[in-house]
Amino acid sequence: MAHVLWSRYLAFDSADPLWPNRDRFILSAGHGSMLQYALLHLAGYDLSLDELTRFRQLHSKTPGHPENHLTPGVEMATGPLGQGVAHSVGFAIAERFLAATYNRPDFPLFDHFTYVICSDGDLMEGAAQEAASLAGHLKLGKLIWLYDDNGITIDGPTHLAFSEDVGRRFEALGWHVQEIDGMDMAAVDTALAEARAHSSAPSLIKARTVIGFGSPKLAGTNKAHSNPFGPDELSATKRILGLPEEPFFIDSAVQEFYNDVRDSGIERHRAWTELWNRYESQFPEESEQIRRASEHGYKIDWASVLPNITEAMATRKASEHTIQALAPHFPTLLGGSADLAESNLTTQKGYGEFSAGNYAGKTINFGVREFGMAAAVNGINLHGITRGFGASFMVFSDYARPAIRLAALMETPSIYVFTHDSVGVGEDGPTHQPVEHLTALRAIPNLNVFRPADGNETAVGWMLALQSASTPTFLALTRQAVPTLTPAPGPDHPATRGGYVLKAVSDPRAIIIATGSEVGVAVEAQRQLGEEGIAVNVVSLPSWWLFDRQPDEYRASVLPKGLPTVSVEAGSTLAWPRYADRSVGIDRFGLSAPGGKVMVELGITAEHVASAVKDLLAAG
Repeated sequence: MAHVLWSRYLAFDSADPLWPNRDRFILSAGHGSMLQYALLHLAGYDLSLDELTRFRQLHSKTPGHPENHLTPGVEMATGPLGQGVAHSVGFAIAERFLAATYNRPDFPLFDHFTYVICSDGDLMEGAAQEAASLAGHLKLGKLIWLYDDNGITIDGPTHLAFSEDVGRRFEALGWHVQEIDGMDMAAVDTALAEARAHSSAPSLIKARTVIGFGSPKLAGTNKAHSNPFGPDELSATKRILGLPEEPFFIDSAVQEFYNDVRDSGIERHRAWTELWNRYESQFPEESEQIRRASEHGYKIDWASVLPNITEAMATRKASEHTIQALAPHFPTLLGGSADLAESNLTTQKGYGEFSAGNYAGKTINFGVREFGMAAAVNGINLHGITRGFGASFMVFSDYARPAIRLAALMETPSIYVFTHDSVGVGEDGPTHQPVEHLTALRAIPNLNVFRPADGNETAVGWMLALQSASTPTFLALTRQAVPTLTPAPGPDHPATRGGYVLKAVSDPRAIIIATGSEVGVAVEAQRQLGEEGIAVNVVSLPSWWLFDRQPDEYRASVLPKGLPTVSVEAGSTLAWPRYADRSVGIDRFGLSAPGGKVMVELGITAEHVASAVKDLLAAG
């Protein structure tokens, strides 16, 4: 399957792995990574044979599972099963959006396919079902999954746990389905040609294969999945397949064949470049948008574009104002909500909904598919020209977490807008009130968790998210209104440093540090303490990730050593000893009642914070 796809269909240029109109190839069954590395080497990518001999070794370009930021030609990190297929939907969405938005008669600028090789394990994962359902609904006809149906998983035959009719399931989801002998190159060729021609639906090619083909002892068994063959079995397999026993041998005829494949790709790219040059001369405004988007090069006057929020407002509402202000300046920004648009307030008003009948729409209705949504958002960003965001309630970030983690690992700047960020949610009760989520999300490396204190910090969070080239952003936003406490948004706003002294006093005896809606609580506690003659500073810390990257001198100026510090946040206190000597928080599940009353019941009040400061000072 891989050979037929790469040699007869896949459009790529190994000399320019980021050519915009290349076909995207995703090895969702990432445990077979050496297959992809072999293809990349043969096709002329910057992946030497020496790197292949260093498979899975320290600092090689051939890790145990593919990683996009390590290996040229790898589109995304795969291995966690189900994620490659789920992300592929985002790639396909991006292609359809760009084609509908920028293609013109006689100028098919964006006209490429997204191909996936997936496994039995991939299709068992729930993420694959979410993704396949969405892709079928959107009729993403340029999405083709090649299902390596070898009937084996790590524990043994798939019938131990997997007996459904996969073909009929996908037909019910609106997919075009074919079943073939995956060991027959002619059958693969015919199936790919038919799938490419079937433009009204995504395609599944269910290809029956033999795992470990050629191995006299391991073929067709689970031992071929996870066990090294060993030198004797490897030699025996090579003899059966008629291959020399020399390690990493490449026949000269094979290399010459793939040299021709490489040259064909270069020619396709050259023809596309000629098309682009003519497009650029006839459509200068559109071509400039494409260029700026692909380079993350939108240079705008942030201070004049971002809304200056002066009234008390929920940060989710401030986010809505920010999205509307930014939409005209970011023509390739698209995203939406997991069936919570009226609560998340993420619709780009006036730009239409992305659908099978309108691929130029900028608002995506992801449905109740948080994992699939987050994966698709990553694919939209990984595509290279589009920027994607997705939204839900913060308590449901658990459903999306594997894709959020993968975005951070892949260094792709996805944007996640998660509202209803605390027990302030109120009446929906503990099932919908996140208490441990901020701590868990902050533990993910390379994820900027940004919990703004007010509308202006919210606008700054969006600015930072759109400026980022390699770090995803998680915006944690309130349901309830919060007062405006910080300066007008712009590049010089102090929140860009992650944390800052919001309310300073002379000769402070202590510091109250807070995030999000609790910054207002901290300011009120400061006032109460001031009336008692106790001077304290208030620090707003919307982003631990950003603050920890500031110079030591700056961080010490915000949180001087030796000055007693109390934190307040309506969530877990587990990680707050990083900054604070004492914490006011919530280390239990919430309650069902109006949000304000829940906050009071659980101790998130100015009085409680002021008392904690006095107790800390009294303790010496």
